[in-house]
Amino acid sequence: MDHQKFLNGLSNEVRENLTQRLDGPGLLRIAVHCGLIVGFGFAIYLGLPGWEILMIPQGILIVFLFTLLHEAVHQTPFKTRWLNDLAARLSGFLIFLPSSWFKYFHFAHHRFTQNPEKDPELEIEKPNNTLSYIHHISGIPTWVGHFKTLLKNALGDCSAHFLPNKAETRIVKEARLLLLAYTMILCGAIFIGSATLIWVWILPLLLGQPFLRLYLLAEHGLCPMVANMFDNTRTTYTNRVVRFFAWNMPFHTEHHTYPTVPFHKLPELHDHMQGEIIHRETSYTSFTGKYITKIKR
Repeated sequence: MDHQKFLNGLSNEVRENLTQRLDGPGLLRIAVHCGLIVGFGFAIYLGLPGWEILMIPQGILIVFLFTLLHEAVHQTPFKTRWLNDLAARLSGFLIFLPSSWFKYFHFAHHRFTQNPEKDPELEIEKPNNTLSYIHHISGIPTWVGHFKTLLKNALGDCSAHFLPNKAETRIVKEARLLLLAYTMILCGAIFIGSATLIWVWILPLLLGQPFLRLYLLAEHGLCPMVANMFDNTRTTYTNRVVRFFAWNMPFHTEHHTYPTVPFHKLPELHDHMQGEIIHRETSYTSFTGKYITKIKR
């Protein structure tokens, strides 16, 4: 069965249940997620014992706001629209990824998943040897790409094939406001002679990026270039902590099959799809081992 036949086979009652959006689960999760970021940041700022080590979990928490941004552009974490918009903008701001631009990038990825000619995620080739793998996992290409996107958008270059003309004004304005905000924050930090943001935000973000790269590589890495969502996407089984801070996106085949299902309903959708998922991995460690073995060959 392909994913479209599976969706057509769901009853209206099941569809209505799976796509029910609520504010409560998202507010609870974002409170814990952001609360820990503030808590770790405060401990680093105070220089508590072991603060240097705390920069790693701090960075992981911040960079995994990408998964909240990803959910928010789908308008699924919350029932209230402005909460989704606010979550997307704040998450994008903290990880240097403009939310309006990313929305169109990501929707094109959903429409053309694993299509080499149209999926924008495939414009950067997946690592296929040890050197390119290390380069990819370092996060360097990601940061270069983020800042190139910001600068291009701010200069009015919205020529990417997935960007509609109607969105150009909004995308350019957003990029310029982000660059202005970053510049003002930098100038303010220099003026008061404070390096606090480097230790609680920037350096942790750099340290956390490799963990996000490893996580994201499992979503479609080593999957075939076909249209069937059951075959071009992977679900990875992991512990509750990872699922919590990744907003249940390890259920990735489920998400691609039915993108309008909120994060808190993905485990339930997984139960409906048990017999259809082709690519499933027992853990991210297991997938990483298989990927490294593959490129070494």
